[in-house]
Amino acid sequence: MPWNESTKMDEKLKFVSRYLDGEKIATLCQEFGISRVTGHKIIDRYKDSGLEAFTDRSRRPFRQANRLPFQVEQLIVNLKKEFPTWGAPKLRDRLHT
Repeated sequence: MPWNESTKMDEKLKFVSRYLDGEKIATLCQEFGISRVTGHKIIDRYKDSGLEAFTDRSRRPFRQANRLPFQVEQLIVNLKKEFPTWGAPKLRDRLHT
């Protein structure tokens, strides 16, 4: 008899369906080997997003705090191409003047 393969999405779906059938979250979390905090997070995401909650989410930040605007970045790149031996202090001085 072959082994049954299951994905994270399948396991999360089983977890939520058994919770919705009335099983207690503490026993489900113990059986699935997850913390109760994780169990509540899975259930809350399901309530918010439906089946889309079972897919993995990107960990990429929504924004990058130190990122320069595109135009400034292009200006720096163009200056660096024009003056390849210049370092950051000279380029900064050139941009400010």
